[in-house]
Amino acid sequence: MGQKTHPIGFRLGVKVGERSVKDWDGRWFATGKEYSDLLIEDVRVREHIMTRMADAGVAKVEIERSANMITVTIHAAKPGIVIGKSGVKVEELRRTLEAKTGKRIRVTIQEIRQPEINAMLVARSIADQLEKRVAFRRAMKQAVQRAQRFGAKGVRVQVSGRLGGSEMSRREWDRWGRVPLHTLRADIDYGQTEAHTTYGVIGVKVWVYRGDFTPDGRSPEEVAAEQRQPDRRGPRATVRAEVPEAPAPEAAAPVVPAEVDYSRGGVFEPGEESGELRPRGQREAAEAPPAPAAPQAPTPPARPAPTPPAPPTPPTQPPTGEH
Repeated sequence: MGQKTHPIGFRLGVKVGERSVKDWDGRWFATGKEYSDLLIEDVRVREHIMTRMADAGVAKVEIERSANMITVTIHAAKPGIVIGKSGVKVEELRRTLEAKTGKRIRVTIQEIRQPEINAMLVARSIADQLEKRVAFRRAMKQAVQRAQRFGAKGVRVQVSGRLGGSEMSRREWDRWGRVPLHTLRADIDYGQTEAHTTYGVIGVKVWVYRGDFTPDGRSPEEVAAEQRQPDRRGPRATVRAEVPEAPAPEAAAPVVPAEVDYSRGGVFEPGEESGELRPRGQREAAEAPPAPAAPQAPTPPARPAPTPPAPPTPPTQPPTGEH
């Protein structure tokens, strides 16, 4: 049996372009006795966060140390559970970590947008199903299919232990796609965890292949984002059409009333337009509204005259012969 190399540790310090394929979870430097003390402190901080935020889907905890402060970055699939209502939980977590370490702590939270292709979260999901007595083959196949649907280029799942409660422990695995473990520029995520069942401990390992880093240092996530947005041009310039102004309407000429001849008599009211003069009686009759027409009684429909019955026809007598 060959020796196995940790996929993430194998790629630490490997640069493609100006970027590293994988980075350390703890970013600090120490020597001598101080190194071992800080390492134990990191392990205790990670264990506390993983145990307390088990239902938040925490995949990774990064710790960065400066002269007088520790920055803890929590990568979680459900950041709302870590933060809590109005930041109560994250503030309580910060105070607890400060009491454990005796140093100033700053907590930052990053969301995992696709937990289905995060190796640690996939392994933890399979382990939870095994603890609930789900068939291990079914749990493995469902995890592989979910990773395939969410854009993974390859995934491998392996479980080891007393599978199904058998007396002899064995190893079972399932794979889809390709997982190039020897390609250093390949972005391979790796996660392992344990399922504590009534028969014993079952180990779960997951490898997820997301793609290769490009020669200029772009990660597979950045390449996929650029493919989803192929148009990288800037916003289009706004073209404004020149609309000629409409000509102002010409002022209407004032209406000059015609001259009225009062020699024939009649009535003229101020403010009334000029026109033909008529006597008062004719003028009021012309301006009065027409009288409504009197309603007419409906005419009954005419009925046809009855036809007199035809007179009866006299019976015909047979002719009499001579004797």
